[in-house]
Amino acid sequence: MNKFPKNFLWGASTSAYQIEGCVEEGGKVTSTMDLYGDKPSYPKGITGFKEASQHYKYWKTDVEMMAKMGLKSYRFSISWPRIIKDENGSVNQEGIKYYNDLIDELLKYKIEPIVTMFHFDIPLFVMKDGGVHSKNFVKHFELYSEVLLKNFGTKINYWLTINELNILVMMADGFEVLEKQDLSKQLKVLHNLNLAQAKAIIKCKEICPNAKIGPAPNIATVYSNTCKPEDYTAKLNVEMIRNWVYLDAVCKGKYSNIFIKFAKKMGIDFEVTKDDLDTLSKGKPDFIAFNYYTTMTAQMPTEESIKETKEKFDQQKGLVIPGFGMAAKNPNLQKTEFGWEIDPVGFKNTLREVYDRYGLPVMITENGIGARDELTNDGKIHDDYRIYYYEQHIRQMAEAISDGVEIIGYMPWSAIDLVSTHEGISKRYGFIYVNRDEFDLKDMKRIEKDSYYWYKNLIEVNGENI
Repeated sequence: MNKFPKNFLWGASTSAYQIEGCVEEGGKVTSTMDLYGDKPSYPKGITGFKEASQHYKYWKTDVEMMAKMGLKSYRFSISWPRIIKDENGSVNQEGIKYYNDLIDELLKYKIEPIVTMFHFDIPLFVMKDGGVHSKNFVKHFELYSEVLLKNFGTKINYWLTINELNILVMMADGFEVLEKQDLSKQLKVLHNLNLAQAKAIIKCKEICPNAKIGPAPNIATVYSNTCKPEDYTAKLNVEMIRNWVYLDAVCKGKYSNIFIKFAKKMGIDFEVTKDDLDTLSKGKPDFIAFNYYTTMTAQMPTEESIKETKEKFDQQKGLVIPGFGMAAKNPNLQKTEFGWEIDPVGFKNTLREVYDRYGLPVMITENGIGARDELTNDGKIHDDYRIYYYEQHIRQMAEAISDGVEIIGYMPWSAIDLVSTHEGISKRYGFIYVNRDEFDLKDMKRIEKDSYYWYKNLIEVNGENI
């Protein structure tokens, strides 16, 4: 029996703000992420996104290399500020042409374009009109999604709405959405993003009835740190606000009573109108895409454990809510050199949980290992650790399929080296090396890593060598 379906979409992923660069070219207006690298809070010695991998210049070369690797799909995001110029919805035709050309090039090589509508890069004009915690955001996003669907809809079979909606909520200050973490405001962000997502899904079904559309959160199984009943309660609490509240809203069209009660206990007026529920109920997805890097372990906080935790908060680590739950380290897992826990079996567990809970086909839109790849004197990149990481995770994905999970495709992070949001270009994920350092752009040459040739061979045999 074959491990993977005959039409399985082997691919890879990127995002616009992390790969395109050239932020002042092509009529693009300023986004929050363009300015992110210049903020005082941004880590020193780490590059921002103004040049990134200059995919805006080298997209033809990049697509050709993806084709030679044998990719069946390419998941990328469209830059909102390259498409819409102002609060009135004026369309930037240069941006429309750029993405049409990119999509056409992908189709020329028979690579399925899988498009993320929004991947963290919010236009400044949206922020000035109230930002993500204003209902105006829903209006702006609905208009933007309509422009995308009308201009590219005839060419796109798979749309993704919002990348890692849950991470944008949980790390609202880290992505320039809020000035500081504020749970009350974060829940407004959550609800507005859910409404915006539902509006985009409704628009897709109206304008592109033959296309499929789904959410793309970051989902991870949550373990209980011990067999104490209190720690299991913490596990249930944490997975609710880390995973399920976002997928419940889009897949079930409502919030759970437990979540509503949680908001009230926290003294938060979480207002959901009948019209809002009507919108959510109409915006049901065709599939669930999600990003997976690692699992999470939870325990019930104590005064002592809160004092002891010094964990750096990022999109995979860190969470403390007194009386509710907190993140704990898992001593059973290895870590990457950047401190992220590695859990291939957790990947299978997460796939099974998502599919069992919602019964929709699944698409993996990110999975990978960031590392300080070294270019050798003879121009090679020997990333055996990346190959090993993927072997372990793809083997578990095959087991999930054997268990009955319906998986459409696998698009690991990332196709090409890009600028990591908190670690710069030094934290490399790509199958393709980009020859630049944090602040020295060098020649931007693209070089195939060992993992490039490994993945090419895996795709050729449809994963049967795993």
